[in-house]
Amino acid sequence: MKILVTGGAGFIGGNFCHYLVDKYPDYNIVVLDALTYAGNLETLASIINKNNFRFVKGDITDRKEVFKLFETEKFDIVVNFAAESHVDRSIENPEIFLKTNVIGTQVLMDASKNYKVKRFHQVSTDEVYGDLPLNRPDLLFTETTPLKTSSPYSASKASADLLVNAYYRTFKMPITISRCSNNYGPYQFPEKLIPLMIKNALENKNLPVYGKGENVRDWLHVYDHCTAIDLIIHKGKIGEIYNIGGHNEKTNIDVVKTILKELKKPTSLINYVTDRPGHDLRYAIDASKIENELGWKPKYNFDLGIKQTIKWNIDNQKWLKNIETGEYLRFMEKHYNK
Repeated sequence: MKILVTGGAGFIGGNFCHYLVDKYPDYNIVVLDALTYAGNLETLASIINKNNFRFVKGDITDRKEVFKLFETEKFDIVVNFAAESHVDRSIENPEIFLKTNVIGTQVLMDASKNYKVKRFHQVSTDEVYGDLPLNRPDLLFTETTPLKTSSPYSASKASADLLVNAYYRTFKMPITISRCSNNYGPYQFPEKLIPLMIKNALENKNLPVYGKGENVRDWLHVYDHCTAIDLIIHKGKIGEIYNIGGHNEKTNIDVVKTILKELKKPTSLINYVTDRPGHDLRYAIDASKIENELGWKPKYNFDLGIKQTIKWNIDNQKWLKNIETGEYLRFMEKHYNK
């Protein structure tokens, strides 16, 4: 079995590569990643020299190079993590999100169709559903919830989902789509909420919190996300969408206070800042479909997951410092050239 993981040097894609290499030593794993700001080859350092692992630097929007790779490798499965994913950055520069997340997905779909890939899996987000009111805890996102995007990022991901589904309907492409809640865990680029709060707390810096911190997210440990995608690409029904949630709804301020408590830091470090434009109020996933049909269950509750994530960040200061100083770019240059 040969699997292409696009965006495999990113946070979730990198964790998925570790997961695949450990679980399936007889599989061949190929990563295609453009190594933009959040792509970090150091994330793959412990597996980069494995015999069944190969890294290719490239852009999913480059049709010529993508088709050349597919011609050479003859992939069985494609898992598309490659995406611009930070909402704040999408507000500043929507164009790159449309190019990567929509056109890039189209290029991958065309290559998969042309070279008869057996399964194309699109990794999406619960943000395509918009948000839910804070005063209705009974409401959850299901796979049939209408798409109602709030940011250029979520609009680009919803567009990609619609495109993937269109290829299934029009060309009978063997596709699946998953939509996950907020991920956390090892190797997360320190501009996202949890790693940023841990980093700032360790350095006794202010912890910026949007608005009053009342926005609610359902937190999913990245390992649980990996196990869910593994099940979907091997056992999921072609043409189906699967929601993946962690059953860990928390307000942002509760997450921040949990981190401060665990690190024994004062709440006086919290700094409330002007809210993000179009900031979604609440995300909450109904994951009963993947649980009932594929038997998936998350391993981590938030209390366990956040403790392990904080410990990982403390134990891997070199990885984090290399991002801050730019040293990781030199690591990538060295290993990519090799």
